[in-house]
Amino acid sequence: MELKDKLVSSFLAFENHINIDSKVHDIRNEAMKTFENEGFPSKKDEDWKYTSLNGVLKHDYSVFPKQEKALEYKDVKKYFIHDIDTYKIVFIDGKYSSHLSETTHDKIDVCLMSSALEKPKYELIIENYFNKVAVKDGLSALNTAFSREGAYIHIPKNQLVDKPIQILHFSTGNEAALMLQPRNLIVVEENSHVQIIERHQSLTENPVLTNSVTEIFANKRAIVDYYKLQNDNQEASLIDNTFIDQKRESFCSVHTFSFGGKLTRNNLNFYQNGERIDSTMKGITIIGDKQHVDHNTLVHHIEPNCESHQDYKGIFGDKSIGVFNGKVVVEKEAQKTNAFQANNNILLSDKATINTKPQLEIFADDVKCSHGCTIGQLDESAMFYMRSRGIPKKEAKALLMYAFSNNVLSSVKIPEIKQRITKIIANKLGVNIGFDL
Repeated sequence: MELKDKLVSSFLAFENHINIDSKVHDIRNEAMKTFENEGFPSKKDEDWKYTSLNGVLKHDYSVFPKQEKALEYKDVKKYFIHDIDTYKIVFIDGKYSSHLSETTHDKIDVCLMSSALEKPKYELIIENYFNKVAVKDGLSALNTAFSREGAYIHIPKNQLVDKPIQILHFSTGNEAALMLQPRNLIVVEENSHVQIIERHQSLTENPVLTNSVTEIFANKRAIVDYYKLQNDNQEASLIDNTFIDQKRESFCSVHTFSFGGKLTRNNLNFYQNGERIDSTMKGITIIGDKQHVDHNTLVHHIEPNCESHQDYKGIFGDKSIGVFNGKVVVEKEAQKTNAFQANNNILLSDKATINTKPQLEIFADDVKCSHGCTIGQLDESAMFYMRSRGIPKKEAKALLMYAFSNNVLSSVKIPEIKQRITKIIANKLGVNIGFDL
């Protein structure tokens, strides 16, 4: 049985045994109809021209894990940002792990999507925000149809969250192949500020496919600082769909660090619904072997006097493939828009590939917009200069690549994340960078 048919047949059983509001049932059923009609994307779709899911979809994935496997903190500690105190929402094979988590309902809600979908006290938030900004394409619709578990974060007005929030998903290998559909809903009310760190981590060599959807709502003057750490093993694939709705004078930044996994596709969409909004998305990709990372971004400027900044750096070795498809849309009413987009890449191997397509669609006439991309190799004159100063070739090469990506790291606001990323980069480059940030 093909995966699509298996998912459609599994949906009926899934719907029958969960207890949620009838309106959510209607949303699920409509989403499943969308998935039945559209199915999985293929290279015939323009946005998926350079990324094929055929190799990922061939496995016979379990949709519902048959048994749970407990994990001890000492076994997974290295995947946490454990240098600082944080709230934690942890899932093991799609199931909530209470003993690894630290949630709260003290002034803010940091808890589970399943609770929000099932309990009446969350009904108003679910009605106003759930599935309101996610695009209704095949993959997002599939997640909506099966959405039950994930992170639910609601920050009321005038709250500065006292510590970052970590969302961690572990897969253990209990199943021969596992498909996960986590759903996150994050609502940040007026004048509030939150920092969030997200990671999907496979602990097995068995195939894992994660189709994740995150909806973020940044209301008036809200600040959302989001970090995605992607450093998975060779049999783990991630399709990460993130949709962000911003209101007047809000600031939202998303940093994506893609260092591992078989196939990683990041669909990141910003919608600016108000004036004086700032949207920032930055990323570093360092991959090798036959790994594949695809960044697909959209910033939709709808109203005037707003800014957006995109800066993605890629370093590709061996037979790896990188894709960047970034689009900025400026509506006629969005005068005084300032939009910047850059994608710079280094190829370390003549067998590595990068496909990059920055796009601007501008319907306003009083704007400041720029975009560009570069693809090249390391600067030989800089290498010669460093070698002439006694720096070994391997270290000189690593320092140049680190300097190439450093302007993305400079905007990271959590020092412990900056240190962690620096160590991962050093490990990927095979050197010891002898300084801390």
